[in-house]
Amino acid sequence: MRYGRLGRSGLYVSKLCLGTANFGTGVSSGAGDWGVVDERAAFEIMDFALDAGINFFDTANVYGGKEHRGLTETILGHWFGQGGNRRERVVLATKVGRVFERSDLDGPNNVEGLSLYKIRRHVEASLRRLATDHVELIQMHKPDPLTGWEEIWEAFEGLVRSGKADYVGSSNHDAWQIVKAQECARRRGFMGLVSEQHLYTPMSRAAENELLPMARDEGIGVTVFSPLFRGFLGVDAQNPRKRPMSAECQTLFKRWRDRAERYSRLCREIGETEANVTLAWELSRPEVAAVIVAPACVDDLREVLPAAELALDGGVMAAIDDIFPPAREPSPYV
Repeated sequence: MRYGRLGRSGLYVSKLCLGTANFGTGVSSGAGDWGVVDERAAFEIMDFALDAGINFFDTANVYGGKEHRGLTETILGHWFGQGGNRRERVVLATKVGRVFERSDLDGPNNVEGLSLYKIRRHVEASLRRLATDHVELIQMHKPDPLTGWEEIWEAFEGLVRSGKADYVGSSNHDAWQIVKAQECARRRGFMGLVSEQHLYTPMSRAAENELLPMARDEGIGVTVFSPLFRGFLGVDAQNPRKRPMSAECQTLFKRWRDRAERYSRLCREIGETEANVTLAWELSRPEVAAVIVAPACVDDLREVLPAAELALDGGVMAAIDDIFPPAREPSPYV
C-alpha cells in the first residue's frame, strides 16, 4: 500500500480509502446501492482492509440506509470495540450537515445545514455511535449557503481545540467556496480545510477546470468518491454479465456502451481490470490524496488493491483521454 500526505497536513493516509456508505441494513438510500453489507460482512471487510495496509476509513453520520441513518457509524463503533488496536490504527473520517429522517430532538433545526448548534450536537452523537472520543477528520457533507463561515469555523475550531477532531475537510464544495472558507480561516488564525471530497473520474472531469488547480494552490488533498462512477468504470464491456450491475449502472452502460467497449479493449491490451485502471488514472493526479472504494465483500477489495501501485504510461493516459475527453483544454496558467 502506498501512502501520502492529506493535503498540506502532516497526516499520512493510504491511497485507497475504505468507504463505508454501503454498510447498513439492506435498505436503499436513494443515492445508489447503499446499505447492502451487514455487520458481519462489514467486520470482515474492515479486518481485511487494515491487514492490507489501508489506514484511512471514510463514513458519515447519515450512512446506513433511509430511515436508518447512523447505523454505519454504529457498525464501525462495534468493530472498534473488539479491540486489537483497531481504533488506534485507523485514520477515521466522518461527516456532518445532512438531515436525519427520524429526529425529533433537533426540532426546527432538523434541516440541512452547518450551524454551530447542529455541528456540535451531531458530532457528539457521531462520537457516541463510533465509540470513540475523537475523529481524525470531520467533513462538511455539503455547502451551507445560509450560514456564514465565521460561525462554521467557530464550531470546527471548538472541536479541534477540545480534541474531538484533528482536521477539518469539506465535501461537494466548489473551488470558490473553498477559497472563501480558507480566507476566513486565515483571518481567524486557524489552519482551515485540509481536504475536499469530490467527484472526479474519467467520465466526470469538470474538477480539472477549477477544483484541482485550486486544490494544488491551496494545499487541499482531494479524496475521490464514487471513483468508478456508480460502477460503470468497472464494467467489463466484453462480458457485462460477469458481475451484477445496479439499475443506475445499467442505465449508464446502455447510454455509453461504445465508450465502455473501447475502454475494456484498452484494459485488455495492458492486462489490467477496468476498475484498477480507473483508480490508477485518478491517483495519477498529484492533487488526489486517496480514492474511496466501497467494496461489497472482501474479494471486491482484494481485486482493487493493485491499483494503489499501478502506474499508467503516457500512451495509456492519451488513450484514456481519447475515450473520455477532458471537459475543456487545461488552462495554460496552472
